Amino acid sequence: MGRRETIPIVRKMTVEELESRIKTLEKSTRVLKRLYFIRHRYEGNSVEEASEKVGVYKMMGYQWQNRWNEDGYEGLIPRFAGGKPTRLSHESIDQLKGILKERDDWTTEDVQDLIEKKYHIRFSLKHIRTILRKMGMHYSKPYQHDYRRPNNAEEILKKT
Repeated sequence: MGRRETIPIVRKMTVEELESRIKTLEKSTRVLKRLYFIRHRYEGNSVEEASEKVGVYKMMGYQWQNRWNEDGYEGLIPRFAGGKPTRLSHESIDQLKGILKERDDWTTEDVQDLIEKKYHIRFSLKHIRTILRKMGMHYSKPYQHDYRRPNNAEEILKKT
């Protein structure tokens, strides 16, 4: 049992409207979880109890309640900032793609060295693969060629 509630929940919509939103948002689990939290608050649970029921920390519950009180349903929709900006500009990526298309036998280590020499940026090999995938390029392990194989191996195979 916690302290007495100091910040009341503002009823921005009826319980029926809240229930219908919950039913239509089963695919958007983030918003759904927040709506369940609001429903628990409507039922009279404290922020601490409602947070525990949906599996979040009490502080997150207070943030959700404040966003609900200020903006209603729109306040519960996640606000993604877009992430860290890329270190390679779009022009550099286009230029790199042109260079990589000149040959078809690049390894990820070769691409890593090329980016480091040309743009003075060092990426991990995992990130190099991510960059290549975003450019629409595919990578694989190189096929090993047997140095003993004759140049006309296909013709010899056809004869036998």
